[in-house]
Amino acid sequence: MTILQLINQRVQAALAAAGAPDAPAVVQPASKPEFGDYQANGVMGAAKQLKTNPRELAQKVVAALDLAGIADKVEIAGPGFINIHLAPEYLARRSEAALKDDKLGIRRVAPQRVMVEYSSPNLAKEMHVGHLRSSIIGDALARVMEFVGHDVVRANHVGDWGTQFGMLTAYLVETSHAGDAELQLSDLETFYRNAKVRFDESEDFANRARDYVVKLQGGDQEVLKLWEQFVDVSLKHCEAVYQKLNVGLKREHVRGESSYNDDLPVIVEELRVASLLTEDDGAQVVFLEEFRTQEDKPMGVIIQKKDGGYLYTTTDLGAVRYRHKTLNLDRVIYVVDARQSQHFAQMFSICRKAGFAPDSMKLEHVGFGVMMGDDGKPFKTRSGGTVKLIELLQEAEERAFALVSEKNPDLPEAERREIAAAVGIGAVKYADLSKNRMSDYIFNWDTMLAFEGNTAPYLQYAYTRVQSVFRKAGDYDANAGIVITEPAEKHLAAALAQFEDTLQAVVDGCYPHYLSQYLYNIATLFSRFYEACPILKSEGDVRASRLQLSALTAKTLKTGLDLLGIKVLDSM
Repeated sequence: MTILQLINQRVQAALAAAGAPDAPAVVQPASKPEFGDYQANGVMGAAKQLKTNPRELAQKVVAALDLAGIADKVEIAGPGFINIHLAPEYLARRSEAALKDDKLGIRRVAPQRVMVEYSSPNLAKEMHVGHLRSSIIGDALARVMEFVGHDVVRANHVGDWGTQFGMLTAYLVETSHAGDAELQLSDLETFYRNAKVRFDESEDFANRARDYVVKLQGGDQEVLKLWEQFVDVSLKHCEAVYQKLNVGLKREHVRGESSYNDDLPVIVEELRVASLLTEDDGAQVVFLEEFRTQEDKPMGVIIQKKDGGYLYTTTDLGAVRYRHKTLNLDRVIYVVDARQSQHFAQMFSICRKAGFAPDSMKLEHVGFGVMMGDDGKPFKTRSGGTVKLIELLQEAEERAFALVSEKNPDLPEAERREIAAAVGIGAVKYADLSKNRMSDYIFNWDTMLAFEGNTAPYLQYAYTRVQSVFRKAGDYDANAGIVITEPAEKHLAAALAQFEDTLQAVVDGCYPHYLSQYLYNIATLFSRFYEACPILKSEGDVRASRLQLSALTAKTLKTGLDLLGIKVLDSM
């Protein structure tokens, strides 16, 4: 049980004893230090329901509140807020326990089988900046859920099927490139652009491309061989991007659209049996009463086109059906652009109506906003083209290398390169993960690479600052007790104790910025502690205690940044 859950439980019991058993406790971390460490704000709502004086009810709640050994002061503020100050001894014991534990005292949750579907690029072309947010938000969520004890299944639902592969095949055959053993992704992109021109201009070429799609779907060996080559070349590129980005997706996590090809006729038939399908202008459509057109008619979702082809929705339905029947998942999280919200809402609705996913299987669309340029428009190259993701990451490393070289010109180049990779990639990731995922944000090199403010370089530097303390400290007792006497010590210890609550909030709401904000707060509080409480100049138990608090800070920063997929360094 986290501290927040524990206090919430105790306040809930006190509310019941005070005559308000149904009122929520509404406990949350205090907004300011002068309000204590936690605040219980449920009394006002309870008093309104009971038609009684809120301050008098608060007094009854405080009288019944049992926080012995947890809090050393509980006070009423304003009309009925209850401010709770944690006892220094309690914080010291929790800090000691966290320091000794690999998981910083995080208790394992009741494990669920959770899938996080993220990144999911279309193949036969390079990944671009539009894939950044899904890749890093999804990876952070997968890491956090795994850390707290859930059984996490990563899924990369790549676009590896459809007309574009028929176009590519037709073009390669037409230009005698089909036998090329060493196709590169850049070749495929060029071929695809040329194929698209041919497809739009020549009806004969378009028909041949469609024929190749049919052959691919029918398992034609020659076409399949080419398709497998396209997929392999594309996935090698994706893997290189993921490695540079420190994203945990591997080849075994790929299960693309092609995986569900054989299931699509079954999906159509099962929807027909469930009386959900209607033929409309030759197409098979599910009409949903809860979604309305501008004419206030039920909105239709096409499942099968009149030419027999299928759509993304059909494939997604097949994926949900597979994930329930074969993988037996409890929760499926789709980390996809917020602009796809209606698609997912409709797809989820059809899944429930058709029985592809029981009510016990949670389906969530975790949307996100757009990465913008300085001009407030979607991020593009200066010429208005799409920014390739690998080139963006390479630029991040080069910019970081210039900064590191300016600050530490005497370091060996290999060491400067290593630091630059961690700082540059970390800066790009943290600039995104520190924002509410639903917000659009401005991509700005100077802001994200700054060593001040809420940035990855600031947090990475905070970690190295603690490491430098230990290099200077020499030998110390790693089993020493922690004693909290100064306000700066208490504020830091209280914040460190909120790590578990923070991770639970990330798991519940799928908002990685909760963790980013928490880590920034820890780094800021450590800086204040460092200034207010001499560490190395102290002596005896005080010195040992402050070193222990410093060690817990470093461990928390490192663990938290790792959960965001950001590397730390012992020196910078």
